[in-house]
Amino acid sequence: MAKALITWGGWDGHEPDKVAALCGEILTHAGFEVETVDHLDCFDDQARLEELDLIVPIWTMSSIEKNYVVNVSEAVARGVGLAGVHGGMCDAFRDQVLWQFMTGANWVSHPGGDGVKYTVNIANSSSPLVAGIRDFDVETEQYYLHVDPVNEVLATTRFPIETWYHSPNGPVDMPVAWTRRWGLGRVYYNALGHHADVIDHGPAREMLRRGLLWAAQGRKAALDAGERFEDYASEFKNF
Repeated sequence: MAKALITWGGWDGHEPDKVAALCGEILTHAGFEVETVDHLDCFDDQARLEELDLIVPIWTMSSIEKNYVVNVSEAVARGVGLAGVHGGMCDAFRDQVLWQFMTGANWVSHPGGDGVKYTVNIANSSSPLVAGIRDFDVETEQYYLHVDPVNEVLATTRFPIETWYHSPNGPVDMPVAWTRRWGLGRVYYNALGHHADVIDHGPAREMLRRGLLWAAQGRKAALDAGERFEDYASEFKNF
């Protein structure tokens, strides 16, 4: 049976307990053995993390021990999936650049705050993660992120909706959801999820469901393709 670890905490405004429950429900329905905790000490044992198929962090802002981030990075590099939403993954642990590198972005702003009406545009992609899903409208925070250009973008949103100091720079398509690799591991992120009710129904929930399951299948996919951890391992450290 596939194993998933969900850890939640941090800023209460993002309803981390409710988002954790939603992710747990999706994974349990898919046949996962799910462990849900409300602390970060679950990252203290790299060997135990490597036994997992998926890690779902839900920790807006907060702080974390550097060695915990290294343990997660090493586990993901060996094939454990990493998947998350909104501030719970890409506005977490702001002083840990390795976390930002691994997840593919860091949050910088949400002009207009909560309640901005915008369209999520599904990318012209062959990815099964968005197959059959059409553009849809949401009313929530519209995230502006500093994003790694290597991400495979699955959906975008058009900025600016709300006028602010960034507006003179002109319109830009900001990624909303993407996938990426980290060694043998798969990483999935979706910027929706300010509150659980944004992602608990409709196309937003289906995108999340597919992303969680896709990330959890990374180790098998990499090994089936003949990849080895040693192909990407290095003594070089930059964190």
